[in-house]
Amino acid sequence: MKARKIKKLSVRILTHVILLVFVVIAVYPVLQVVTISLRPTDKLLSTSLEIIPRGATLKSYVTLFTERPFLLWVSNSALVSVTVTLTGVILAAMAGYAFSRFNFIGKKSGLLSLLVTQMFPATMLLLPLYIMLIYFGLINTYFGLIVTYTATALPFCIWTMKGYYDTIPTSLEEAARIDGCNQFQAFYKIILPLAAPALVITGLFSFMTAWSEYIVAAQILQDSALWTLPLGLKSFESNMSTEWGLYGAASLVVMVPVVVLFLVLSRWLVSGLTLGSVKG
Repeated sequence: MKARKIKKLSVRILTHVILLVFVVIAVYPVLQVVTISLRPTDKLLSTSLEIIPRGATLKSYVTLFTERPFLLWVSNSALVSVTVTLTGVILAAMAGYAFSRFNFIGKKSGLLSLLVTQMFPATMLLLPLYIMLIYFGLINTYFGLIVTYTATALPFCIWTMKGYYDTIPTSLEEAARIDGCNQFQAFYKIILPLAAPALVITGLFSFMTAWSEYIVAAQILQDSALWTLPLGLKSFESNMSTEWGLYGAASLVVMVPVVVLFLVLSRWLVSGLTLGSVKG
């Protein structure tokens, strides 16, 4: 009995040690970015392992907000990301419901087509998308960027919503129809609230698709006044030098909205909300 307790304790200690190692591996790069953002200009190439360097200064942060159009880049990225998120969630919620609940001609081929599009990286689709945007006059516009991001994120979002709708019993909708709801009322009053976890995942994926993307934005947005955050951060890099202090400060500030979004939505990232919804 005593040997069994010692064995369990050893396993728990080993598990915690392994987890701590992975935590260090995950956190250390972030701490390095913090260090770089606080280093004086003449010590950016230091090999010191200090988290808070000697002579630490907030000059990079002050310069970022006062001498660079950082807030403009933030507002541009927020506009694009929020629009893509709302558009992606609305379209994916309705399309996923249609694929889950209705039988129609082309249903299987449509789902297969959405799946096939995920096999190609966005860079392969960049040329045809760019030609289409030129044809419609959407180059150097937010609308063109939003359409591209939404089209890129939508297949995955539709599959996510469709899969989650399949786990929700149809008897809930049948009960709502008996109580006088039409199909659309049963959808947004009964099904959508139960699909909150899938909606959150869809929203987060759509937001991240637009918030941190660089390659597509670099091709579509040519006016510096329209730059999003990735394009703005790229401007800190030149042929002769790189402003690593500004890079580090901007990277940390850019990370904040994503972390806050995950914390706010974390309580919905739990499946099983439909358990017990149907009485046996």
